[in-house]
Amino acid sequence: MSLNATAVDLGTYGVWVTRTDLTADAAAEIERLGYGAVWVGGSPGADLEEVSTALAATSRIAVATGIVNIWTADAEALADSFRRIESEHPGRFLLGIGAGHREANGPEAVRPFGAVVDYLDALDRGGVPADRRVVAALGPRMLGLSAERSAGAHPYLVNPEFTRGAREALGQGPLLAPEHKVALGEDRERTRRTARRGLSVYVDNRLTNYLANFRRLGFSDEDFADGGSDALVDAMVAQGAPESAAAELRAHLEAGADHVAVQPLAEDGDILPVLARLAPALGLAARG
Repeated sequence: MSLNATAVDLGTYGVWVTRTDLTADAAAEIERLGYGAVWVGGSPGADLEEVSTALAATSRIAVATGIVNIWTADAEALADSFRRIESEHPGRFLLGIGAGHREANGPEAVRPFGAVVDYLDALDRGGVPADRRVVAALGPRMLGLSAERSAGAHPYLVNPEFTRGAREALGQGPLLAPEHKVALGEDRERTRRTARRGLSVYVDNRLTNYLANFRRLGFSDEDFADGGSDALVDAMVAQGAPESAAAELRAHLEAGADHVAVQPLAEDGDILPVLARLAPALGLAARG
């Protein structure tokens, strides 16, 4: 494994946050808490407006996309935005792209592998260096492509068992930056409710790519009923006290990850207190 796969300094732990929740103030607070990167989720557009906002509000933290959807963002326009951002904030932006969900992107999305290859070709023509981009990858072919055509992989909704297999597939060179959800709290029944809500869009809507990956990890259709079994929820969402959740996140590093993108889940929707409680347990030091 190697953080040298990209020149962007992500640090060990970052924060995955939907673009609709990523305000300038939130980006600044995430930086102050000591996290190394902000991952902009929720399919940001080709203009990368949220990326620009986060970079302008901070001074050192890296910003990455997790991910730009190839079906909805024009590759040429995205490359233009990358070059603009690089000129304004050199070395701080990592472009994550992926094929998203087949169910949401229409019949043309049934062959995502070839579409991602074509998109990477377009980014090459647009001047986006391979080491400044990552690919959302779950299956073996996409993992291989991420290693060949980008800095590495940004797998979403995975656990340390997946990370161990992904590192074996990627080899030691490429970047491996998985996302993992966190719901803090001492009451497991309450944290599971919060965690299950966080998984519901993927499980209840039967999104093919995630269910296929869950099956590769040993889960079955029985685990996908009623919002997800306890076993599935517990595997995909770190829960409990900050120290317990941090141990689960560190397990990704022990399994071969270079960086972990933490997605905080909160019963009231306020993610910053979750991040503030978790940061010391991860060994992060607040600034200022």
